[in-house]
Amino acid sequence: MTTATTAAGTTGQAIVAAARLLHTMIRVRDLDKSIDFYTRLLGMKLLRKTDNEGGRYSLAFVGYGAESEQAVIELTYNWDQAEPYALGTGFGHLAIGLPDIYAACERLAAEGVKIPRAPGPLKFGTTVIAFIEDPDGYRIELIERS
Repeated sequence: MTTATTAAGTTGQAIVAAARLLHTMIRVRDLDKSIDFYTRLLGMKLLRKTDNEGGRYSLAFVGYGAESEQAVIELTYNWDQAEPYALGTGFGHLAIGLPDIYAACERLAAEGVKIPRAPGPLKFGTTVIAFIEDPDGYRIELIERS
């Protein structure tokens, strides 16, 4: 069995051995627009897409690698949802690491992507970050990684 460190710093047995994060699900209003944002603009791949006639919803899974190896994003489109979703106050953001966020933000801005926090170092730090928003207003933190 694997061990895990708690927030307090003590080590104990993991409740579930060999567990890993599979995906994060977000609800979207325009599936094609969201797929385009995550694939064309952020460079993810559309891994699979299914339509459920009976449930009146579609699912699209996007990510940078195979679901068997990496966590991905599940985009859920409910066909009959007319109103925008309330983003709530509990969800924070997704985070993506990339080598040059200045160039990425320039390209994204040219595509009309909202950038509520321009690229730059963290206050009192050296890590360079930016925040962008997807078509539904979900925040995505870009973190520069060399």
